[in-house]
Amino acid sequence: MENIKVLITEEEIKRRVCELGAEITKDYAGKSILLIGVLKGAAVFMSDLMRCIDLPVEIDFMVVSSYGSGTKTSGNIKILKDTDVSVEGRDVIIAEDILDTGITLNNLKDLLLKRGAKSLKICTIFNKPARRKSPIEAEYVGFDVPDEFVIGYGLDYDQKYRNLPYLGVLDSSVYGDQ
Repeated sequence: MENIKVLITEEEIKRRVCELGAEITKDYAGKSILLIGVLKGAAVFMSDLMRCIDLPVEIDFMVVSSYGSGTKTSGNIKILKDTDVSVEGRDVIIAEDILDTGITLNNLKDLLLKRGAKSLKICTIFNKPARRKSPIEAEYVGFDVPDEFVIGYGLDYDQKYRNLPYLGVLDSSVYGDQ
């Protein structure tokens, strides 16, 4: 597509997702896990990841927001869609498309631990450490990405480009200085 520079190819993403699945399989050998995807962005990653995990996996989804009506995070999360199953006593892995400031994910992690998750780890396909504002790191990371506006593989701009099979940078002429 025009106005998009490819940062990470479809083939690189596929390979790394399967490596993450193998790491999780090894780390949780003999256990079952609850994989929770944070919608909408994590849907693509989570569907690929769960097929690469060779363990009993139950899945669920959450929709959370910390942005309100602005473009900067408020720091408080609002649950728009909660899990359908209890996390109490479960080994939980949060599947996330991108770990950016970490504020929302840090609050979500605290919430799930308060609800009694036996263990909780984070698996993100993309990590943007340059923007971190909260002291949180993922135990499983696909790729570190630069502090640029990235799209594709679940990430969007104005609800577009999520379906791209690669990670790209959208030319700023498309979205301006947001």
